[in-house]
Amino acid sequence: MTAPSKFTRPDAARDHVQGNVNAPITLLEYGDYECPACGQAQPMVNAIRQGLGKQLCFAFRHFPLTNLHPHAEHAAQAAEAAGVQGRFWEMHDLLFENQDALDDESLAAYAAALALDDRQLIREVIADAYSDRVREDFKSGIWGGVNGTPTFFINGERYDGALGLEPLLAALRPRGR
Repeated sequence: MTAPSKFTRPDAARDHVQGNVNAPITLLEYGDYECPACGQAQPMVNAIRQGLGKQLCFAFRHFPLTNLHPHAEHAAQAAEAAGVQGRFWEMHDLLFENQDALDDESLAAYAAALALDDRQLIREVIADAYSDRVREDFKSGIWGGVNGTPTFFINGERYDGALGLEPLLAALRPRGR
């Protein structure tokens, strides 16, 4: 088990966060938009977020496994570019819904569908404008002990249990409840 650290806890100053950062339960995911297991985990994460509501702070960090997923880096940068335009979570969801179509043309189409400046977004992606940000997330994952995706941290501690809604919910519930 990895000891809690700045690499395994959400940071409201830099992370993409849903919920109150001071919530009693934090769930941090290191993920890859092209990873099939991450795509399968996404509905589970959404159900957890809905079920725990204000008790949960959820954060997502990029961990593109580019040796396995050739479009993962650009997808992560597209999410960042969308974030600059105020729509990170909407792009995040679209990318997971469309894991089989993450080429640059598709990324531009998703930006247009979200009423973003699609030309700006794709220019930034092609220019690797957010590669430093994605690399920071990746490095923080390495430093926190991440070696694959999805990797979850609950209240700063790595979750190594089964990837299923019930086991993860059980791990998220405070002891004694």
